[in-house]
Amino acid sequence: MNRMSASYLLAALLGAGACEAQAPATPQVNEGDATLPEFHFQDGESLPEVHLHYHTLGTPVRNEEGQVTNAVLLLHDTGGSGAQFLKPQFADVLFAPGSLLDPLHYYLILPDDLGHGKSSKPSDGLHARFPHYAYEDMVLAEYRLVTEGLKINHLRLILGTSMGGMHTFMWGENYPLFANALMPLACLPVQIAGRNRMWRKMLIDAITQDPDWNGGDYKKEPAAGLREAADIMEIADSAALPMQVQFPERDAADQELDRLRTEQLNGLDANDLLYAVAASRDYDPSPRLATIRAQLMWINSADDFINPPELGIAERAVQKIPNGSFLLLPASEQMHGHRSHTWAALWQQNLQDLLSRSEHAPHL
Repeated sequence: MNRMSASYLLAALLGAGACEAQAPATPQVNEGDATLPEFHFQDGESLPEVHLHYHTLGTPVRNEEGQVTNAVLLLHDTGGSGAQFLKPQFADVLFAPGSLLDPLHYYLILPDDLGHGKSSKPSDGLHARFPHYAYEDMVLAEYRLVTEGLKINHLRLILGTSMGGMHTFMWGENYPLFANALMPLACLPVQIAGRNRMWRKMLIDAITQDPDWNGGDYKKEPAAGLREAADIMEIADSAALPMQVQFPERDAADQELDRLRTEQLNGLDANDLLYAVAASRDYDPSPRLATIRAQLMWINSADDFINPPELGIAERAVQKIPNGSFLLLPASEQMHGHRSHTWAALWQQNLQDLLSRSEHAPHL
């Protein structure tokens, strides 16, 4: 069944009721699954096939040379899926008729990454015997989905949020001529270390030290470990200022925490989460930043716990990227901490600028 944001569905219903002859101007959202045979992982493990689930909107357009000119790849964050980009705070801003990524003009690809969503993952049956994928494996799977599964030979834009932003840096290095433009959001192009590594290790330990985890071969979810892991993720994603404004009293904060725990734990699998967080162990694009040829617009927010601006990493790293620019969004009550990456109204003007300056493909 096709998925749309709530406002798209409402617009479709209103449009149909108003006039049968006038079709509602809402984007068609398609779902599919690509099978990638003989998938070999970086650590030597392999699977006879890997399945990647995806959503698409729009239709690919090719120029006279056969190169696709309008494909956009959207890469989600840790624990997310491509469907997160169909939420109103993203889709209603960027996918609506006449907007920056209007599917009438662009072919949008929203994959569920390896280990996530409806793609191949530990909870499908192999549990802890599932290959221990890392970011290089995930980016390879994305590339094979695009080129083998969807037969796309060029991307107009790659936009990634958090983990997807880190993958965007890797795409720029591994496939420097494949995309015109790159937009990594809420991330840093350095090895996961310092506090960023520590909270991830806390989450991993919370799960693996729960007796019910049983080396990943559990009969029931390790509830205590998962609850602690969910709490850690909530702190990492949160922003102090808007939360203080929204929940200024103790009881209100307690009630919101209960709600968030229920939301976070719903359908959460311990091995899936453990693998997803541990996958960043091979990430470090810093030595090859100068090899990126695409136009790059990189945006972080000042209230991001995971990527704190006081480290000064972004300002130093962006100087190594030939066509790169960096913007730090200031903290405010309208921001969403690390999650600001999916609130497109905060940075849509910067996306417009990136699309304008990257009309032509990169060249060596």
